[in-house]
Amino acid sequence: MAIDIYQEEHRIFRSSLRKFLEKEVAPHIEEWEKAGMVPKEIWHKCGEQGFLCPWAEEEYGGFNAGFEYSVIINEEVARIGATCLGAGAHNDICAPYLRNFANKEQKAKWLPGCVSGHCITCIAMTEPNAGSDLQGIRTTAIKDGDSYVVNGQKIFISNGVSCNLAIVACSTNPKAVPPHKGLSILLIEDGTPGFTHDKKLDKLGLRGQDTAELVFEDCRVPAANILGEEGMAFPYMMENLQEERLVITIGAQASIEELLRQTIEYSKSRIAFRKPISKFQHNTFKIVECATEVELGRTFLDNLIADHIAGKDIVKKVSMAKWWITEMANRVAYHCLQLHGGYGFMEEYPVARAYRDTRANTIVGGTTEIMKVVIGRMMGL
Repeated sequence: MAIDIYQEEHRIFRSSLRKFLEKEVAPHIEEWEKAGMVPKEIWHKCGEQGFLCPWAEEEYGGFNAGFEYSVIINEEVARIGATCLGAGAHNDICAPYLRNFANKEQKAKWLPGCVSGHCITCIAMTEPNAGSDLQGIRTTAIKDGDSYVVNGQKIFISNGVSCNLAIVACSTNPKAVPPHKGLSILLIEDGTPGFTHDKKLDKLGLRGQDTAELVFEDCRVPAANILGEEGMAFPYMMENLQEERLVITIGAQASIEELLRQTIEYSKSRIAFRKPISKFQHNTFKIVECATEVELGRTFLDNLIADHIAGKDIVKKVSMAKWWITEMANRVAYHCLQLHGGYGFMEEYPVARAYRDTRANTIVGGTTEIMKVVIGRMMGL
């Protein structure tokens, strides 16, 4: 049974966002893809329209919106193919650390900028030798008077070039046993001496969304910039991962729905041997198979979204959805490109970019393999 979580105000918001994206974002996607990042002005425009951190409390500029609004933003950005716009990462993966764990002074200092688009955030967990294994983090933050001195390196950081505020996981107690008990989170501002974040990485897909390597060399950060309590980074990160993985899955599902729609339209209009290629039985069967998988993904995802909004623990199911839907999206994207023939291999066709971009979803936020490890443990295997 289809689950409708939306009211009239949600539909009005979706319509407004769609019009904004079509006018302000869609015409520039190719330009931003080539540049490898979007201009900060578009972040400011998003903020002006209420499309950044809508969940923030009114005192910080938000409108205390429910998760439904985050779903709408991630779906519409995905459907228009604007993977270059890192709003989803900012809204629902990075800035929520401030919402959930920051004190009043920290919220007052940074949340208004997060809402307006003048404080772009990134989350810096991954290191060259510590990806899914967060206990392997080697970046240190050693207390020295009223400051922490940070040394280390982070890699594959979304919004890493454009960020104004980095949310950095580091070890404040390198001798802790087990190691995760020594991990803390520091809030490090752009411009802090010793903080370098200008190495833009050249990626296979998601080329318009800036991804950077961050380097900290004797970077002195005020002790007041610690997020929450010392030694609590690991449980904080685990708490946020349910929503992070759900958001990634939402984007993957919406993207593949749009790509399949475009492919069906193309298959009906492309003529070969005097008839539309959709009329060839093999192609008909392939489209039907893809449509079935996409529909299954949507049904599973909508139920998860409803459960998440209801406050239920969906860690196991969201891990299932994250691996299955992102892998499904890759399978369907493969067939969509194949149905386009030679045109599918041309960058001027959206299918080419979508094919490259969807590959990342099986890796970011926890790989397919890590999702299966999580599920297996929760099943007692």
